[in-house]
Amino acid sequence: MPTQPAFVIVGASLAGAKAAEALREYGFDGRIQLIGEEDEPPYERPPLSKGYLQGNEARETIFVHDLQWYADHGIDLLLGTEVTGIDRQRREVTTSRGDRIGYDKLLLATGASPRHLPVPGADLEGVLYLRRVGDCERIRRTFQTSSRIVLVGGGWIGLEVAAAARAAGVEVTVLEPGEMPLLRLLGPQIAPVFADLHREHDVDLRLGAHITEILGEDGRAGGVRLADGTRIDADSVIVGIGAVPNTRLAAGAGLRVDNGVVVGASLSTSDPDIHAVGDVANAFHPMLGKHIRVEHWANALNQPDTAAQSMLGKSALYDRVPYFFTDQYDLGMEYAGHAEPGQYDDVVVRGDLGTREFIAFWLADGRVLAGMNVNVWDVTEQIQQLVRSGNRVDLRRLTDLDVPLDQTVSA
Repeated sequence: MPTQPAFVIVGASLAGAKAAEALREYGFDGRIQLIGEEDEPPYERPPLSKGYLQGNEARETIFVHDLQWYADHGIDLLLGTEVTGIDRQRREVTTSRGDRIGYDKLLLATGASPRHLPVPGADLEGVLYLRRVGDCERIRRTFQTSSRIVLVGGGWIGLEVAAAARAAGVEVTVLEPGEMPLLRLLGPQIAPVFADLHREHDVDLRLGAHITEILGEDGRAGGVRLADGTRIDADSVIVGIGAVPNTRLAAGAGLRVDNGVVVGASLSTSDPDIHAVGDVANAFHPMLGKHIRVEHWANALNQPDTAAQSMLGKSALYDRVPYFFTDQYDLGMEYAGHAEPGQYDDVVVRGDLGTREFIAFWLADGRVLAGMNVNVWDVTEQIQQLVRSGNRVDLRRLTDLDVPLDQTVSA
């Protein structure tokens, strides 16, 4: 009797759980082992900086599936277990429990880890990072016990946490080393929308601020010192300065690694029996014609379907338009596309920046590279169609609220 094929998924995350789900949906009836370092079953991360952090969502709502689902679908869920190595010749992974687990196909959904602040005092109690559900719950408790916090970093996570802290009545200082939060992504025309939003909610936004030390007493953080000598007192310091892809396993196995695990459009690594998805995957995007690594929920949600098909020998390519969203105070935003600095030559606005009800478009040679709708809804699909088409648009019609978006392409 032939042995039953075995697939191993490293990373009991949203991406890992969706991959297991897709494999079953595509008819794979072999063994699936889903291995995760955390004791929690797979959960979604957006609520950790949004609804669950603010106390608006119950804990049970963050999980991808309940535990019974894994049992019902024959998925062996190994929690509290670290995969310590990959033996590609034997097609085995080793674990922190001392197990050797064989695989026919292996999927890496190892995600990313917060970038740590390299300054004296960074290991003091009260210096917090947000990545896991336990981190979120520590920060929630901090909101209940602190009157003032310092947030290091004005990216999406930092600003979402700042909004949650203000909603909890905590005084917030945000330290941003650049000229403006989100300046690199949004550019000088759109980034001020978010700076103004937080200032209106009494966030003390310090721009061009470089932290040199976290100050403390009796082993606990009590503030920060900046490069210009300024001291800012705080009950806790929350750091959000980006994330680093968890590539240790892949690199140790000799897979190609460059700003993540390098994969093709089918999400296969340099070893055809190993795939990668989610935050750790630096994937070739057919529409963009280059590799990109996107640390957002949509990739973790959607890439596993492509990976599952590819692992089963089906022809599949991941070519969805990149997408993410944020919620801060009364501002909701969706962003679709990919527009890096230097790639676009124009930014145009449809709507009113002042009232924060608008769509911004990033263009190159008259073609939409990305669009961001702020407090304007049910337009994401149309924006994605403009991005995907690659057609030139009529800028006058694009910015005219009376002209439907699907009628803005140049004649």
